[in-house]
Amino acid sequence: MDDLVRQAMAKWPNVPDCYGWLGLDARGNWYMRDDGVQASGAFTSGLPGAKGSKLQHTKLIEFIERNYGADPQGACFFQNGPQRVYVELEATPHVWRVNAHGMLTSNAGKQVQFEKCFMDEHGWVYVQTSGGFGLVHTQDVGFMAQAIEHMHWQLEDVRLADLPQRFAYRISPQADHKAKAT
Repeated sequence: MDDLVRQAMAKWPNVPDCYGWLGLDARGNWYMRDDGVQASGAFTSGLPGAKGSKLQHTKLIEFIERNYGADPQGACFFQNGPQRVYVELEATPHVWRVNAHGMLTSNAGKQVQFEKCFMDEHGWVYVQTSGGFGLVHTQDVGFMAQAIEHMHWQLEDVRLADLPQRFAYRISPQADHKAKAT
């Protein structure tokens, strides 16, 4: 986490949390979701426009990824200064990149260490790493297959529906927050 963020949290400790305004898709892209977008449907609904506006600004994306984490209940968030912005997930908390040598990195290029790999009933490949659990980027599945073969990584079968509970993350903190409020 950035020092500037820590300082803002100390200076303004009671800023309310924000829900629904930020999403991470299955390809590792970040989306801003204003009130109008949120009214058009859930991030994962597949409805036109429900994802919001794809972020393109490199420095903003890097800032988000440096200040990205999860609370004890598995809800992912971006700590934006004193405000915690909870993230809607299309798939998993992370989308890992794999290169030709089997090196795993975040979208921001931070290297992580392999721990375990999985495949669901749809053929999607996931990796548990030193940086957390995530989906392998679709463009890198070929490199992942080579890494599994050459590094003798064991591929474990998992069910897609079981992933959030098994790996302790929440797809929609906004939906959970709304359910608690009623």
